[in-house]
Amino acid sequence: MSLQTSLELSRRGLMFILSSPSGAGKTTLSRALLARYKDAPTHEALCMSVSVTTRKPRPGEVQGKDYFFVSHEEFLNMASAEDLLEHAKVFDYHYGTPADFVNSNIENGTDVLFDIDWQGTRQLAEKARDEVVSVFILPPSMEELERRLRARAQDSDEVVAGRMSKAAAEISHWQE
Repeated sequence: MSLQTSLELSRRGLMFILSSPSGAGKTTLSRALLARYKDAPTHEALCMSVSVTTRKPRPGEVQGKDYFFVSHEEFLNMASAEDLLEHAKVFDYHYGTPADFVNSNIENGTDVLFDIDWQGTRQLAEKARDEVVSVFILPPSMEELERRLRARAQDSDEVVAGRMSKAAAEISHWQE
């Protein structure tokens, strides 16, 4: 009589973070990764983390797909209740990651892709270092970064100038 042992290993998902200054390419890379894995088997699944934000939707953005758009008060309530894995104030608006969505996917073996700034990356790394893989995307040059921001035609000259002034500070955190 032989004993046959069956061992099932279930894989936990990872938090895969793409971080960069606005306009460096993280959204483009995120979309390419999601397209590549859209038909992957369950054990290779990848989904996008959808952030909560207090900013108003841009043209074409969809509630629950691009962001969860909430009031300032709702956001602060979520943060104080620790319903967010990370959160930060960026360009006068609050952004954060809903914990329930991320945790349930990771527990089911799905990798969760993040498109967040260095502040959020730092917070996630402090909370879950063993489950975080982070990549910082550098722009080819500051001139190219500004060209990309202007080519999007989504922001005023004042907003582009603000993003450019913060880009150098953001880039200084690439090693994190």
